[in-house]
Amino acid sequence: MTSVIEQCQVAPPPGSAAELTLPFTYFDHVWLAFHRMRRILFYKLSIPKSDFVQNIIPPLKDSLSLALKHYTPLAGNVACPLDSSGYPELRYVTDDSVSVTFSETDMDFNYFIGDHPHIAKDFYHFLPQLAEPKDAPGVKLAPVLAIQVTLFPNVGISIGFTNHHAAGDGATIVGFIRAWALLHKFGGHEQFLENEFIPFYDRSVIKDPHGQGMSIWEDMKKYGLEMRDIVTPPDKVRGTFTITRDDTGKLKNLILSRRSSLTHVTSFIVTSAYVWTCLIKSEAAIGEDIDDNVMEFFGCPADCRARFNPPLPPSYFGNCIIGYIARIRHADLAGKEGFTIAVELIRESIQKRMKDEEWILNGSWFRQYTDVDVNRCLSVAGSPKLDLYAADFGWGRPAKLEFVSIDSGDGISMSLSKSKDFDGDLEVGLSLSKTQMNAFAAIFTHGLSFL
Repeated sequence: MTSVIEQCQVAPPPGSAAELTLPFTYFDHVWLAFHRMRRILFYKLSIPKSDFVQNIIPPLKDSLSLALKHYTPLAGNVACPLDSSGYPELRYVTDDSVSVTFSETDMDFNYFIGDHPHIAKDFYHFLPQLAEPKDAPGVKLAPVLAIQVTLFPNVGISIGFTNHHAAGDGATIVGFIRAWALLHKFGGHEQFLENEFIPFYDRSVIKDPHGQGMSIWEDMKKYGLEMRDIVTPPDKVRGTFTITRDDTGKLKNLILSRRSSLTHVTSFIVTSAYVWTCLIKSEAAIGEDIDDNVMEFFGCPADCRARFNPPLPPSYFGNCIIGYIARIRHADLAGKEGFTIAVELIRESIQKRMKDEEWILNGSWFRQYTDVDVNRCLSVAGSPKLDLYAADFGWGRPAKLEFVSIDSGDGISMSLSKSKDFDGDLEVGLSLSKTQMNAFAAIFTHGLSFL
């Protein structure tokens, strides 16, 4: 399926990056028990293997090295203490580096960039696995990032990223990818690196008046944290569904016709509510019998950088997201008014907390997870605000983005991004059993056709 052309380690340029240690904040701890994040970007590029080896691999390595000069922690490790008295941190020391694999494949590029259902396991050929953790005095060191670049000869290239979520959220990782793309596109000239892609590292801006950092760390230690990157490709299919600007406009009008008070409903809210209710209907369509009183949950990430007073810089490096949780009885969500109720609940969960700084500072955001049944939760990965389709390495926009890590974990996760084709359209990615994917696709398409 794939064969390795070169495996190497890429570090920041010698002498360009000082050693750096970043203590974890309460935003980072929660991700220590989370699966690794996996993304793939596919680019159309008609080049033979000889050209790939001579003219693509060297500048990719050079520009990656320059990007790591600015994003040095991504070349480092998560340092997790071996005894109960320690505290986790993100650590970069001289000679740390990122594992990069260059490979080639004879698989069908056009198959992978289509929106039709794909066998989920197929995508793992283009993703690297993080190296095994290493022992160091008093700590276990787990690599933060690995990259795999795969050539589809004379057709295209894919770039796969695997990263430890504890090192940084989507804004941080997308910032790094776009910085690398810019540096490659402009031949390593750093003056083209916009300020929004220069990371801000001062962790003292994260206020913790209630000591929730230590409190959450004490809770996380109870989980028996797994430092290895365990990869288990699932027996699922992946599909991409587009909701157009016209679709979201009609969904908003439908809500207004039912609830005139529901003004200022965003495209994110109606899209999430529509997918949530279609998923619930798809369970019934394939014969799953869910008790009416079972609680259903919806979780969406919220970037807190702008929610502090004063706000954090948008380029703050690390995790700075929390989850907003909506909850409802299964019978209510599955009923005739399910979509309308879902819109109301998601809208309320966001508006209720989006300006509540104290809710973040006192740790209430973390305690809300205690009664969430992850097996009955739909969560959102990604954001239309984090535009990976803008990551142009000089080959044009990506032909496809795949958020592969939605395969992992309990419950269902939907990826959400801007459309690759039209401004205002949204792409939804799902990973489901084949039978549920077929049912969902039919319900999703049928519902939009009747708007």
